[in-house]
Amino acid sequence: MTIKLGYQIPNFSYGTGVEQLFPTVVAQAREADAAGFDSVYLMDHFYQLPGLGTPDQPMLEAYTALGALAAATENVQLGTLVTGNTYRNPTLLAKAITTLDVISQGRAILGLGAGWFELEHDQLGYEFGTFTDRFNKLSEALEIILPMLEGERPTFSGTYYRTQEAMAEPRYRDHIPLMIGGSGEKKTIPLAVKHFDHLNLIAGFDDLPGKVEVVKRRCEDVGRDPATLETSTLITVIVDEKATLDDVPEGSRQRTAIGAPEAIAEQIKAKVFDQGIGGIIFNMPKYTPGAVAAVAEAVKPLLPA
Repeated sequence: MTIKLGYQIPNFSYGTGVEQLFPTVVAQAREADAAGFDSVYLMDHFYQLPGLGTPDQPMLEAYTALGALAAATENVQLGTLVTGNTYRNPTLLAKAITTLDVISQGRAILGLGAGWFELEHDQLGYEFGTFTDRFNKLSEALEIILPMLEGERPTFSGTYYRTQEAMAEPRYRDHIPLMIGGSGEKKTIPLAVKHFDHLNLIAGFDDLPGKVEVVKRRCEDVGRDPATLETSTLITVIVDEKATLDDVPEGSRQRTAIGAPEAIAEQIKAKVFDQGIGGIIFNMPKYTPGAVAAVAEAVKPLLPA
């Protein structure tokens, strides 16, 4: 698994009728595929998120859409950034991700997180609980999901979940790459060090160097080579030669690169790669054909070796 250049699609409001919604998603994924991205991601939400739109704006169910994207692309890895563990029983998630891996012929990534959007939980009937509850659920889910992905048949009885010789067949690979998103130093980073291949750090530019140091220390604590835990960060890219960060809401400036593609690439190098982060995943608030590829062409020569 290598994730150095990824593209996330967080917005399905394209100003078109619903009949053009998924063709626009496909166009983005195919553009990323042709431009040499290694991965494409959807959000795992049922409502649009605060800050991106109102809850009733279009939001596709992630794994259904990823299955369709698997048939529409050839090379990119496909996954969520990241799956909300609270939305599916762990055995269902294991089945969904192994199915995606079969359909894509070995291109699935399992992104996983504890879940956080309370409105979705309340309105759709999922138990929200405290952060500790959700993180404990995630820890239990991993006791089920990880063995199933490797072809084992776990029997498990926990506080939240139980299984009896659960299995997921067919499987395309014995190991599906595992990604976790977040930057919590007490729970998320230690869990990433214990179980995951990739950590997508959700943090502002100024905080990234400190997070990298925490990752290194936690790896050293358990005897893991830090080089074996890939890192990336998620940012928003705005391709507009006339715009500046003053045009971006203050709360978003620490996770936004803006300007011409070459200027965006230099910002990413200085604020991400030069701070010890190994990869970049970006989204765009508005899809303009050609812009995804243009940013990729500017960024690729600067990617860490």
